[in-house]
Amino acid sequence: MKYVSYTDRKKVAAMLKPIYTAATESEALTALDELRSEFGKSAPGVISAWERAWEQFIPFLAFDREIRRVIYTTNAIESMNFQLRKVLKNRGHFPGDDAAIKLLYLGIRRIEGRHIDGDGPIPPGRVRGTGTLGWNRAMNHFMLAFPDRLPL
Repeated sequence: MKYVSYTDRKKVAAMLKPIYTAATESEALTALDELRSEFGKSAPGVISAWERAWEQFIPFLAFDREIRRVIYTTNAIESMNFQLRKVLKNRGHFPGDDAAIKLLYLGIRRIEGRHIDGDGPIPPGRVRGTGTLGWNRAMNHFMLAFPDRLPL
């Protein structure tokens, strides 16, 4: 969106959605052509960015919709990174790499809720507070698409 004027951002975002939610490559190309005809002159940077990245984008279309939703939803990742930065910013200097890794490990345990709190330890396999919306449906699709990569 950095190539789009502020007044056109909502329109461009609405026109981008059919590209990354398309079921096939031909549908995505059709949506890209519509975007090109509407904003090709006022925001050519958006069009060229999609054209340059098209070969890397095509494999994304091969995934089911449930898997795609988890892939392009980065809120969980951004939240984890924010919380880890918060853990690290209060520490000025680390005596070595092991100290930093240990602090990150303990931070991840706290973020996931696997630490001992007032109610006692969290049972193994149960994570508190960091769920990704639709993850169970996506995992079912991952199991079908990649049966040899995921443990049962």
